[in-house]
Amino acid sequence: MTDAPKTLLLYAHPYPDRSRANRALLESARGLAHVDVRVLYDRYPDFCIDVAAEQSALRAAERVVWQCPLYWYSVPALLSLWFEKVLAHGWAYGTGGDALKGKRALWVTTTGAPESAYAPGQMHARPFADYIPPVEHTARFCGMTWEPPMIHHGALRASDETLRAWAAQYRARLSEREVRDG
Repeated sequence: MTDAPKTLLLYAHPYPDRSRANRALLESARGLAHVDVRVLYDRYPDFCIDVAAEQSALRAAERVVWQCPLYWYSVPALLSLWFEKVLAHGWAYGTGGDALKGKRALWVTTTGAPESAYAPGQMHARPFADYIPPVEHTARFCGMTWEPPMIHHGALRASDETLRAWAAQYRARLSEREVRDG
């Protein structure tokens, strides 16, 4: 879609070769003309983030996508550091910090376990919705418009057919002109 919003996709997976699901999702996004893909672990293997470059990329985007696996009930370490360094006081929040105001934010994440594992009495003991607020509030704190996240459970055992369906859904979502607010 030619009038789709300019999207900055920040991909953060510390072990990308181990994730068929994240690879399928990422490949479905590459090739969309309006999507700028930045693979954080390739760019910053030493965790030395170029804050000015990242902020420049954010300025050019209308929508920001954080794609990553769920790691210890949060985002991977490099994406967490990216939040800390790039979303700086006076730039992304606080006095004068309105650089991201009104930009759309989407979290796309995968879990190894099935959705049923995220329930009382199950492996992860809590509903998955309990793990969304830190990422959601990071976006909202910066004045961003939160889009309902895309959560793909059971990625470790997903069939090729399931991965193709997830990839098609992701590509369609990235191409939407109108975005739902969550």
